[in-house]
Amino acid sequence: MTIASEFEAKFAGSWPAKQWRELTIIVAISGGADSVALLKAMLSICEEGAGEIVVAHFNHRMRGEASDADEQFVIELCRNHSVACEVGRAETTIEAASGEGLESTLRNARYDFLKASAARQGARFVATAHTADDQAETILHRIIRGTSVAGLAGIRRARELAPTVTLIRPLLNFRRDEIVCYLQSIGQPYCEDASNKDPRFTRNRIRAELIPYLTEDYNRQVIDSLLRLGTLASETQEVIDSVVSHLKDQVVRVKSDGASVDCLKLAMHSDFVQREVLKSIWRSQHWPEQSMSCDHWLLLSSLAANNNSEDVATMHLPGLIIARKKGGQLTLTRPKN
Repeated sequence: MTIASEFEAKFAGSWPAKQWRELTIIVAISGGADSVALLKAMLSICEEGAGEIVVAHFNHRMRGEASDADEQFVIELCRNHSVACEVGRAETTIEAASGEGLESTLRNARYDFLKASAARQGARFVATAHTADDQAETILHRIIRGTSVAGLAGIRRARELAPTVTLIRPLLNFRRDEIVCYLQSIGQPYCEDASNKDPRFTRNRIRAELIPYLTEDYNRQVIDSLLRLGTLASETQEVIDSVVSHLKDQVVRVKSDGASVDCLKLAMHSDFVQREVLKSIWRSQHWPEQSMSCDHWLLLSSLAANNNSEDVATMHLPGLIIARKKGGQLTLTRPKN
């Protein structure tokens, strides 16, 4: 078996192509090795059907002519493979002083474009080229910043991108060196993005400095260790989610503008489970969970645990969420305007 056929067979094993061949799929392509390999692997297992592959490339306009050259590379790649291509461009050159602020701005712009592309094309899925190395870097990044068990699970293989669109990541089982080797074996060129070495980005410093340091001085298998941690955390979170889902059905009543919680029943469970139930309300309401810090969750759970039936307490939380506790009931609302 050749390097290419082995890679494509492994890819086919993680991609239920027969189930999805009637669907249109957006493939996010930057022009880098990972995304080019994703497109080539998808085309290698593509079957006849009503669906089609549509490439989506977003030009962040961060690197001037180099960014435009990447765009032209992707357009030509699609032309050579007779694949439809959507191109989006940032309206203005994106600037930011903070590395993480810039990362967030770029990510949001890219995903907004992918959602819009999926809507225009009637696509049910959007595929991105996140790899096992990206997974390990994400887990380590979250450990450094501070995270929960759910955060340790890292990047999910699939998640909702929009109400009718699912984001999928078929390359999460592939290491970066496998991908480069695959492209070399089929003689497929790709772009080198200089921004991947920009020290303003925390992820770049983790990739270029921290992981090599940990590998050399502490554990040569550090990436494998991080991936195992992610798998264990994901399995643990599945158990937690099952417990929380069952309890939520008993103690939470969803309303048009929020939810109410039976705190007397909730108090029968551990502090951790109580916080997880409250977090599940945020997710089901599509409220901005990322802006809720650990201190916010602790304050909210303390409010829920306050059983003074005579007092009425109000708390204002990020995202314009209002928590109001009276007796054994906690009401969570967000003004519609």
